[in-house]
Amino acid sequence: MGAQQLWRRSAALSHQARYYATPASPSHLNPHPARKVAIPPYQKILRKFEDVRRILPKKHLTLAEKILYSHLANPEESLLTSTNNGDNIRGNANLKLKPDRVAMQDASAQMALLQFMTCNLPSTAVPASIHCDHMIVGEKGADTDLAESIKGNKEVFAFLESAAKRYGIEFWPPGAGIIHQTVLENYAAPGLMMLGTDSHTPNAGGLGAIAIGVGGADAVDALVDAPWELKAPKILGVRLEGELSGWASPKDVILHLAGLLTVRGGTGFIVEYHGSGVDALSATGMATICNMGAEVGATTSIFPFSSSMIPYLKATGRGSMIDAAKGIAYGPGPYNFLKADTDAQYDELVRIDLSSLEPHINGPFTPDLSTPLSQFADAVKANKWPETFGAGLIGSCTNSSYEDMTRAEDLVKQAATAGLKPKSDFFITPGSEQIRATLEDSNTLQTFSSAGGTVLANACGPCIGQWKRTDGIQRGDSNAILSSYNRNFPGRNDGNAKTMNFLASPEIVTAMCYSGSTSFNPTTDSIGDFRFQPPKGMHLPSRGFSMGNPDFQPSPARPDHSVNVVIDPHSDRLAVLEPFDAFPEADLKLQVLYKVKGQCTTDTISAAGPWLKYKGHLPNISENTLIGAINAATGETNVAYDFDGSKYGIPELAAKWKSQGHSWLVVAEDNYGEGSAREHAALQPRYLGGRIILAKSFARIHETNLKKQGIVPLTFEDKSDYNKIDALDAVEPVGLLDVLKSGGTGHVELRVTKKDGQPFNIPVKHTLSKDQCGFVLAGSALNLLAKKGRLPSI
Repeated sequence: MGAQQLWRRSAALSHQARYYATPASPSHLNPHPARKVAIPPYQKILRKFEDVRRILPKKHLTLAEKILYSHLANPEESLLTSTNNGDNIRGNANLKLKPDRVAMQDASAQMALLQFMTCNLPSTAVPASIHCDHMIVGEKGADTDLAESIKGNKEVFAFLESAAKRYGIEFWPPGAGIIHQTVLENYAAPGLMMLGTDSHTPNAGGLGAIAIGVGGADAVDALVDAPWELKAPKILGVRLEGELSGWASPKDVILHLAGLLTVRGGTGFIVEYHGSGVDALSATGMATICNMGAEVGATTSIFPFSSSMIPYLKATGRGSMIDAAKGIAYGPGPYNFLKADTDAQYDELVRIDLSSLEPHINGPFTPDLSTPLSQFADAVKANKWPETFGAGLIGSCTNSSYEDMTRAEDLVKQAATAGLKPKSDFFITPGSEQIRATLEDSNTLQTFSSAGGTVLANACGPCIGQWKRTDGIQRGDSNAILSSYNRNFPGRNDGNAKTMNFLASPEIVTAMCYSGSTSFNPTTDSIGDFRFQPPKGMHLPSRGFSMGNPDFQPSPARPDHSVNVVIDPHSDRLAVLEPFDAFPEADLKLQVLYKVKGQCTTDTISAAGPWLKYKGHLPNISENTLIGAINAATGETNVAYDFDGSKYGIPELAAKWKSQGHSWLVVAEDNYGEGSAREHAALQPRYLGGRIILAKSFARIHETNLKKQGIVPLTFEDKSDYNKIDALDAVEPVGLLDVLKSGGTGHVELRVTKKDGQPFNIPVKHTLSKDQCGFVLAGSALNLLAKKGRLPSI
């Protein structure tokens, strides 16, 4: 898209219109607005690090432990309580942390801000930012899609912008870019600790940051200066050796690792990369690897400070940070803050030889079904997957760096020289305005467009369900797509549970688009007489990054209490929160609303796509609760039965029981709540009367989200007991109230009574800490803060 084609759009995001305009001059000539470089509070962090060394004088620490422990509110309390005097911290200690920063994407920021507003504080306690990226549809191209999305979501954007201005939060408007790419370019830094209201927040680990995806209530902890609690993770070491070459890319590192670990293998761990192979990776390549670590359930992922981070910091206007980072990275022995101690031990260790790594393709329907490219054609045939695919999509928060795009461009140029055009639809999503403008100035976008590619807005779009397909595929049609995205659960991208999304690097996706065949191997196969050569690209632009449209820069981080937060009391998009009721003092009696069979992700519990528009309106979005869940008894999706045999949708029956005063629980299988850090997947069941989720196991973020909203997550002591309990069974939790009142001490059993009156007990486990027991008793974490007098009454 040339400069002369760029448009001027305006949107009434508040009483003052915000204009989206790009001057008719090359974007690299636009001066970068004067913004203070976001350098972590290194002096404060290092003082805490000295305390940690004093408390644990003989402990050899990993990099992740150094950064985490140096952000503790009270290092001595967290590190020495229930840890055998510091010998067994991992998996035992409750870390009460004070992060340096919070980042929020627009879909989840709504609920986070609605919760924060109940605090009546004048500003946030730590620097924070809002990124409008999730609510922009991908369909016809950036020009049309962005304008239409702004128009359709102006009410929400007005709320977010006005709240940001009032409380001193930087507001990145729609079109500015995807949260994780924007954070990498502006806020991520070695040694930083941040929370982000999105599961792929660990992207910032590519610059040596501890960045953790959380729900909105967790973000509010940091925003109001309350310690954020985390069970001390174990550390999974990944030793990288050798160097990538040919078609292999950083994406293949994490695609391969996902296959080794599975979607549950990283649960309770931080993945820490190390070894000689680290130095051969670019900063953005490391970010790609960390980003997709969310797919193995890891708390976060991190790389040590490396030489490749320095040119990236310079290129993104943060040269002033480099000396400070070097100072703490190259300190002698125990004072080196940005790499693991020499004798640090990992709980588990994986070795990957980059030199022998080949490209992988993962999927469909789960990101851990990993197949080496050389075996993929056989897998297509054996599994009877579609032999053709309709679309190839590159970019997203995972793979939209300059390096990714120029390697893909090299393949497009090779094919153009041979007179070839893609046989599949080809979509390109720049990760940020900075990336888009740079790609435009280098004619990379023109290369893609000339090949028939569609350049989408600088936003999430198809990656998170905001994709309006125009290729005739209808819901229920079995079909395949290839993407360089990070997640591929059923229905994730286009709302069609029959769409098989195969994940691969941008290079593999691009090359395969020219064949349109899922069996094509671009590293060995030819198209007629043409055969691709391994792609070549550039880590960073030789002339530096272009700044692009100045109107996509954020609002200043200065609170302005003259700004009124915009919420229409009659809105169907935004609703002021009402507090949840406290846990009952009397014995709790529940019925099983639903027994879920198989995978139950946060997409299953709270679908995205068209439902994103209700993220700020809890009553409305609750109408999608568990609509993707499969009934374990009948195999039906979103079909529940009442006591008289009447048939309902799950949210409909839940609402009916709530109106009748019936509390309920859901029974589920392993890794309940895997996927996005979608706080609504906890808020909605709570709003509809849910009190307990009983599962074989939980995904970390979701388990914490449930506790924050006053729902008790319990797991079977014996997973086979899942088979004993059914929908409509009556359940009484025995000992739960005592556990809650004792701060987590004691045991819980469930007394189950079948419809025929036969009772039996099921032993269960909990992970409730003292503080989390307080959340549940008070009705929610925010209720507890108010009760303690930290906040005005809600």
